[in-house]
Amino acid sequence: MIIVIDFGSQTAHLINRRIRDLGVESRVVSYKISLEKLKNLKGIILSGGPSFVNLPNSPTISKKVFSLGVPVLGICYGMQLMGKILGGEVGKGKNKEFGVVEVDLKKSKLFKGINGKQQVLMSHGDQVLRLPPGFINLGSSKDVPNVAMGKEKLLAIQFHPEVIHTKNGIKILKNFIFNICLARKDFNQLKWQKSEIKGRAICGLSGGIDSSTAAALVYQVIGRQLKCVYVDTGLMRLGETVQIEKDFKKFFKEDLIIIRAEKQFLEALKGVEEPEEKRKIIGNLFIKLFEAEAKKWGAKWLVQGTIYPDVIESAPTSLKLRGVSAETIKSHHNVAGLPEEMKLKLIEPLRDLYKDEVRQLAAKLGLPKNIIKRQPFPGPGLAIRIRGEVTKERLDRLRQADKILQEEIKEPVWQTFAIYVPLKTTGVKGDGRSFEDMIAIRSVTAKDAMTADWTRLPYKLLAKASARIVNEVAGINRVVYDITTKPPATMEWE
Repeated sequence: MIIVIDFGSQTAHLINRRIRDLGVESRVVSYKISLEKLKNLKGIILSGGPSFVNLPNSPTISKKVFSLGVPVLGICYGMQLMGKILGGEVGKGKNKEFGVVEVDLKKSKLFKGINGKQQVLMSHGDQVLRLPPGFINLGSSKDVPNVAMGKEKLLAIQFHPEVIHTKNGIKILKNFIFNICLARKDFNQLKWQKSEIKGRAICGLSGGIDSSTAAALVYQVIGRQLKCVYVDTGLMRLGETVQIEKDFKKFFKEDLIIIRAEKQFLEALKGVEEPEEKRKIIGNLFIKLFEAEAKKWGAKWLVQGTIYPDVIESAPTSLKLRGVSAETIKSHHNVAGLPEEMKLKLIEPLRDLYKDEVRQLAAKLGLPKNIIKRQPFPGPGLAIRIRGEVTKERLDRLRQADKILQEEIKEPVWQTFAIYVPLKTTGVKGDGRSFEDMIAIRSVTAKDAMTADWTRLPYKLLAKASARIVNEVAGINRVVYDITTKPPATMEWE
């Protein structure tokens, strides 16, 4: 067992995921875990985190952790914490580092086969200024003298090996897990536990891969005691409801219920501009509709397709019961957007899985390819792809722009979509001045939805999509392309 101690990192579970991918059993735990539970492990990894180790109330662990005889790898905040606890000096460096940085790594067991200059992802303002007694320097960058350090089985790195932007990050983790921790491959990454459901249940079906897989999984357990409920919020893409009805009537037949609720959602969102408020309004309204349908059916359970990236971005609301500290990035409507008091009990069979694991599970369950390969679409729909207030006019324009974009995308991509930006800019249409809104295009490539790179779409494709959008969509005179990775950006703009 490898334990990942979480200090509030957005990627602590991504570290856990990488270890599982290597075939080794691992678990994420709070930094408040007792010392007794850290004995007899193969290894311990200290995650990153948003705090500063010198603050009075910053997350910390006992110094005794480092004398258990268990190998420890500190990452980012974890390195700074190790440095401070063991007698080094931590503080502000000459410069902060955010994004991909070149480092020079020295020969060691941790960097076996990959020493020398490397591209890694940095995300820090603080650093280890002076190494703890007995530690040696294992790497540096232009602005950080101590990028890595080590002393026997205690090792630490300032960068993040768990993200795809660190080219040899997986090799570093592999070296730590197998060469230093001497762990064995004994973990099945698709292992999951069936929830015990007694009685009838409804499933909030969006038509996406997550809710579809959750529905299929629970359907195997309770059969016709499950009814799937799809809510047409009026915030869906062009033709979405018709397609979902066509796809899912085949599988659930009379067990698929469609609720038309466009008027209710648009009324509830009227005048609302703040993204978090929009998400929570949508989450609350979904639950009201589900509860009303559950009452008709006599159901006590609500099945949701919540996956781990939803949970971690919605922290700390969704994680406080687990004792994990994390910053809230956005309140997903199906996690932190839920009302405090609910009449239905939640069943979330995919809660600890990542997007690609869900796709693998969906294939094993026999779901059709068009659902498995469907581009991710947020539960709140186009409401969070419209900056500011959601109106019928903006929805119609965004739907049209997104349809044009999808028509021009010839090759399959992980996710490509349009965003409505109500920021007026000056343009020229028909030899006259225009002062209209803009459309942004976002296209990303990802594996597990925790990190992503922007897609290098062909210029010709972008040019054609842009020309069509400004010519065919009323009120739009400018198209921009988002070239930001995740992190620092998220998939969606809101």
